Amino acid sequence: MDRYKRNRIAFGLGTIGRDMLFTLISMYLMVYLTEILDLPDSVMWWMTGILTVLRIFDAVNDPFMGYIVDNTHSRYGKFKPWIVIGGLIGGILTVLLFTDLGLSGTPLILSFGTIYLLWDLIYGTNDIAYWSMLPSLAIDQKEREKTGAFARICANIGMYAIVVGILPVTNALGGDKNAWFILAVSVVAITWLFLLFTLIGVKEDRSLYRKEEHTTLKEIVTVLFRNDQLMYTAVSMALFMIGYVTTTTFGVYFFKYAFRDEGMYPVFAGILGASQLAALSVFHLFSRRFTRKQLYGAATVMVAAGYVIFFFSPMNMVFIGISGVLIFVAEAFIQLLMLMFMSDTVEYGQWKLGRRNESITFSVQPFINKIGGAIANGIVGATLILSGINSAAKPEDVTAEGLLIMKFSMLILPLFFIAAGYLVYRLKYRIDKEMFDTIVEDLTLRGDFIRQE
Repeated sequence: MDRYKRNRIAFGLGTIGRDMLFTLISMYLMVYLTEILDLPDSVMWWMTGILTVLRIFDAVNDPFMGYIVDNTHSRYGKFKPWIVIGGLIGGILTVLLFTDLGLSGTPLILSFGTIYLLWDLIYGTNDIAYWSMLPSLAIDQKEREKTGAFARICANIGMYAIVVGILPVTNALGGDKNAWFILAVSVVAITWLFLLFTLIGVKEDRSLYRKEEHTTLKEIVTVLFRNDQLMYTAVSMALFMIGYVTTTTFGVYFFKYAFRDEGMYPVFAGILGASQLAALSVFHLFSRRFTRKQLYGAATVMVAAGYVIFFFSPMNMVFIGISGVLIFVAEAFIQLLMLMFMSDTVEYGQWKLGRRNESITFSVQPFINKIGGAIANGIVGATLILSGINSAAKPEDVTAEGLLIMKFSMLILPLFFIAAGYLVYRLKYRIDKEMFDTIVEDLTLRGDFIRQE
């Protein structure tokens, strides 16, 4: 097996467990708080505020973590030590978030806030180090697309394993606090297992690049803000993530309170998961015939059509299923395109600024995920309280007005965010294939690349 194929497989498999864990926290921690712990509105306002503020606070810390990773020199490279540290400690903190500590009121709020902040900080080290490795595995754009596509396929397998399985599994275990605790422990064990594939199987080839200089703290600002293409990618990706996470977080609530058949949620999620995996599997076929700009434009049109159909659909699985497939197939393409855009800004930054900083560059990704997740959780939390869903004893207690508020927050607001993200990309991003090839050629000529692949 050649180096590229081995790295592609080992790198991709490593994120199956990671995305199971991240999905459990990002999409279902809110469900755990409202449906399992059944916290009152007064406490939920605090929890919503904590999730929003702490994610924003931690997001600002991510570039500094990228700085630490970029300046790490060990016998195991600069990425793997932080993948291990973040994976181990982050797993323990995940279990604590789903542990009943027997607290209520202010002690519960304080303990939850502390554990969640630590989780956010520690998981970020794993996430930054993991995705920072991608640009170092290949210079060629098409090879990166193959590696990125397989990684996104594996990530989606992990994500949808949770999305599809969380209700059946927790219900089979009793549907109580203990069931969610057992699930959290199991997910952490799976995360650690799959990380071994990356830690053991991925072999970097740093001989492609000249020896890197030490990056100072002051230079973090230069690396980030003078890389204009990275900044435009970050804004576009953040707007997309706000919309994407907002929609997905509402899933359980929609099927329980609007569709009024919670059992259909895993079925719906399974259909969407299969659709996204299929889309990622054929992405390379489309990328051969169409430019990235054309693919992003078409995907945005599909997302818009899906959201409009979903919003006006009757409570019928045929219409909801069709609209869901349109949305999530297109969003799979956008997610992969965003990963490729960000990867290419590494070489762009090296070309423009004279230094290669994968980890500082890719620290923008968890920064975006946390900002997007923070705003999305703020939208979801406020909507659940204002619509009356959090205080409803049963689905029938939610009024038609309350359901309309939820549908607006779930479908219309995300559409505006995703469309705005596309406009930023279309107006400002300019690294196409021709420009990227020129950048690589220039870097080779000036000795930044010691040898071509």
